[in-house]
Amino acid sequence: MYAVIESGGKQYRVEQGEVLDVELLSSVGEDGAVEFDRVLLIGGNGEARVGAPTVAGAKVRAKVLDAVRGPKIRVFKTKKRKGFRRTNGHRQHLHRVRIEEIGG
Repeated sequence: MYAVIESGGKQYRVEQGEVLDVELLSSVGEDGAVEFDRVLLIGGNGEARVGAPTVAGAKVRAKVLDAVRGPKIRVFKTKKRKGFRRTNGHRQHLHRVRIEEIGG
């Protein structure tokens, strides 16, 4: 069984037991439990339930494993004929989560 969830403006295809990095989550429980209620699709066993825009009553439960940082992105700015050059970097803060249960 798999599901497509939305978190942080991005969509992820997840299965039970999978570990993935998502944008920082604001609603993390004391034990690190989190629920994704924006489930766009649930599939498996040859059938799929597609939401409009979400599947009613569907939830994906996950556990936060760690807070990590994403890969470094270089930002280079320049202006022609002015001698202006700036290099900047950025690393996004992420939560690493393990999908525990797909329900709905």
